Amino acid sequence: MLYGYVRISKPKQSIERQIRNIKSKYSEAVIVDEAFTGTTTSRPKWQKLYAAVKEGDSIVFDSVSRMSRNAEEGFADYEKLYQRGVDLIFLKEPLINTATFKSALASSVPLTGTNVDYILDGVNRFLMELAREQIRLAFEQAEKEVSDLHQRTREGIETARLNGKQIGHPTGVKITTKKSIQAKEQIRKYSREYDGTLNDTDVIRLLGISRNTFYKYKREMNNK
Repeated sequence: MLYGYVRISKPKQSIERQIRNIKSKYSEAVIVDEAFTGTTTSRPKWQKLYAAVKEGDSIVFDSVSRMSRNAEEGFADYEKLYQRGVDLIFLKEPLINTATFKSALASSVPLTGTNVDYILDGVNRFLMELAREQIRLAFEQAEKEVSDLHQRTREGIETARLNGKQIGHPTGVKITTKKSIQAKEQIRKYSREYDGTLNDTDVIRLLGISRNTFYKYKREMNNK
């Protein structure tokens, strides 16, 4: 089975470009789309796809950042899927496709059965680690892009504040958004404090929101 996984951070963003890029090369791909804020790989549709794929299946991504913007989690998922025999394809980073990784491993120097094998084994280990490092660096770059974006946002807010502009909403004004409504519905569904079975940490990870936002939503829910 061939899947195409596409993701946006906010529902108002367009996901069509990612779908178009994947379909232009893999028209038969079954698209799995998701709108989810946060760097974590604990996204409902991704987790469902991750659990469903089996040996011989393939997942196509427009870029590595669509799979994960958390380097540690992304690399861990990559290795686990690779070991399960799932083919991963990244349109913008083909050097880390699992097919490329397999090719690097297949190019290992054959052992000779002599004392030279000690050296050849070291060379093979080096080549394997080099391939892994390329994959790791790709996920780290995706994570860095998020960090840089957040830094630029913070700097922009601070510049606006110094220029006397109002930052955020006036004190005491409560703003209800579609995002907060959806998040509260999810909290009520999954939190053991309401109708679910998960603790606070697991709910925060599932929703991909900050602890402060999570507890702010809970306070608003409990004060109704």
